[in-house]
Amino acid sequence: MYRVRFTREAEQDLLRLYDFVLERDPDDPGLAGQALAAIRDGVEILERSPYTCRKATPHSPYLRELLIPFGGTGYVALFEIDGPDSVTILAVRHQREDDYH
Repeated sequence: MYRVRFTREAEQDLLRLYDFVLERDPDDPGLAGQALAAIRDGVEILERSPYTCRKATPHSPYLRELLIPFGGTGYVALFEIDGPDSVTILAVRHQREDDYH
């Protein structure tokens, strides 16, 4: 079982994404919570099988991306496998964003 942690930057990404959903859909405040729940549920796979996610770069087998579906699009979590029992999420972005912040 892998321990999953978020960097400060990744936690800030979650807040930014939450605020974005709230601003975009002010009539549905529950949607932002549903988006975070989808991310949380998606991240659970990293506790068991981080190597099943796609490589983020061909140069490192430890830097990977997790696709998290939500609605018609979703999110992408950039993470690093730190060792035999630890994974660090470095950034989270919406799939339509150009790059990680």
